[in-house]
Amino acid sequence: MTMRMRAAVLREIGRPAPYEKSRPLSIEEVVLDGPGHGEILVRIHAAGLCHSDLSAINGDRPWPLPIVLGHEAAAEVVELGEGVDDLVVGDHVALVFRPGCGSCARCAVGRPALCIPGGQANNDGALLGGHRRLHARVAGGADGRLNHHLGCAAFAEYATVSRRSAVRIDRELRWEEAALFGCAVITGAGAVINTAKVEAGSTVAVVGLGGVGFSAVLAAQTAGARTVIAVDRLASKLAKARELGATYCFDAASPDITSQVKDVTGGGVDYSFEMAGSVDALELAYRLACPGGTTVTAGLPNPNARWSLQAVSLIGEERTVKGSYLGSCVPTRDIPRYIALYRAGSLPVDRLLSEQIGLDEIHPALDRLARGESIRQVIRMS
Repeated sequence: MTMRMRAAVLREIGRPAPYEKSRPLSIEEVVLDGPGHGEILVRIHAAGLCHSDLSAINGDRPWPLPIVLGHEAAAEVVELGEGVDDLVVGDHVALVFRPGCGSCARCAVGRPALCIPGGQANNDGALLGGHRRLHARVAGGADGRLNHHLGCAAFAEYATVSRRSAVRIDRELRWEEAALFGCAVITGAGAVINTAKVEAGSTVAVVGLGGVGFSAVLAAQTAGARTVIAVDRLASKLAKARELGATYCFDAASPDITSQVKDVTGGGVDYSFEMAGSVDALELAYRLACPGGTTVTAGLPNPNARWSLQAVSLIGEERTVKGSYLGSCVPTRDIPRYIALYRAGSLPVDRLLSEQIGLDEIHPALDRLARGESIRQVIRMS
């Protein structure tokens, strides 16, 4: 099946905010090819707006252009490619922004978030098999081909994706809630549960309260942390953190924030998480951890960003610093697990939803995202 559909296309990096004025994305009618071997065609019902989308627009995370953006989504299976026999038409799926091939060295040891072919395909703007199924009606490249953002290209009415970019989910879950599990939840909750392995009774600080940061706050409570500290620059985000049960909330801009956290925790937290995508936030998270503590960073700053680490503290205080990508998740295991926690009331990610918008309203939504005013905005395609 080849079809025409509407999609948000990025053709130029670096147009300045406000995006409602500069309009870096063009909402175009594009051509989508049907699925090849090992691929599926899905109808996108809801797609979340994430800082990773914004970083493609502002150039912090450059991708091959032109490209259809969007990587956090919930969708319905419309057509199965050859070789796909474990889904049926009508299944509901969450899209995953790092497909795992299942056979490379990283996948073989149970770390599909670090899949080597999956990472290369993402860097190339292609699907896992190396194909591109999107085309511009007016040539946007040498042959009119369009690239796929993180193997998903979810800011569109439909998408052709690798079967390994989709995880089947409960049909009863609302689309706008289901979308969050493809990025915000698995990244934030996964950093707490999989990467850090937070223990019951421990102390936690989360620096940066977007969808990922708030998912980490919720997951820390689910893991049984006795103290959960939320840190951000926006009073509205700190108020939301209090509403969601954070033990303490501190302004990241406060000059004595480190001493404040150490005062209430008796010397620093066991686990600190950087979720803001900045070196300053990572430096702060490191300072908030106690001797013997662990700092986890999942915020993805600009690739040129560098962090100057005081080596003696790493050694003399036996610190641990860890990166977390895709929440160190095995998506086929963890997405159903986190959905089950949500349905049991232990991981109330529905409280992270803010605005629901249409595709034509994406530029004002990007401005809200850039200003930090929203937690998770969702584009409803249906």
